[in-house]
Amino acid sequence: MCSSDTPGLAAALARRFQDGARDVPAGLVSNPVLAGIAARGSCRHFTPDPVPLAVLETLAAVALSAPSKSDLQQRDILIVDDPDLMAALKALLAAQAWIAAAPALVVFCANNQRQRLIHDWRGRHFANDHLDAFFNASVDAGIALATFVTAAESAGLGTCPISTIRNEATAVSDLLALPDHVFPVAGLAVGYPLHPSPRISMRLPLGQTIHRNRHSEAGLRKAVEAYDRARDAAQPYGQQRATEVFGTADYYPWSEEKTRQYALPERADFGAFIRRRGFNLD
Repeated sequence: MCSSDTPGLAAALARRFQDGARDVPAGLVSNPVLAGIAARGSCRHFTPDPVPLAVLETLAAVALSAPSKSDLQQRDILIVDDPDLMAALKALLAAQAWIAAAPALVVFCANNQRQRLIHDWRGRHFANDHLDAFFNASVDAGIALATFVTAAESAGLGTCPISTIRNEATAVSDLLALPDHVFPVAGLAVGYPLHPSPRISMRLPLGQTIHRNRHSEAGLRKAVEAYDRARDAAQPYGQQRATEVFGTADYYPWSEEKTRQYALPERADFGAFIRRRGFNLD
């Protein structure tokens, strides 16, 4: 995961967080895995080189070695390498133009169907047909996604998660022949980075996102305002979202971008889709 251009752990945390320049324990300061994770960034520009299937399958195996709720293993990884299927999937995701050049696509699915089938085989009632069944499988898929990202980047690949796959959840499910109680949680673009050192995206202050003993929102507004100013100065947005609705702002910080994003409807039909897949969300 670490290249010669990767900053050390302390330096990466200082770049990532306004309050990240804290003491890193001596036993961790030279850890290359931690430094690589702290310095990672999403990759949307790839070389044209294909990613061998054996590499993707090995990374998937590593990802599926990650923790799973109660060892239920309610997540599957679908590697898309059929050219026609790849083209069809990319067409569904064409709103993000960069995806067209991704050498490999992997889809992470929540799978509650397998558990239900095992119940049928053993003649036992599936008593937990409620929201937690959906939640457990979703979290399992998310853990596998995060582990795959770390594994892939450790192997010199670049990745970028694709949440917009859920914008086309029905079409994607049909395309990939997903059965009931199985649904796409996220896609992942994978390839060899065109630029070896990704940008470290600034994050909210650790003082607001790491809590000790009890959750607290003390000072949150001031912290967000300070973060807005720091990020706007160091990493300004290249364009503003939905100017036809909100106009053009003289000052366009992170909080303006994110409130614009969630001031517009997005995936409002996803709950109905999940119910159609057989989940009871009570």
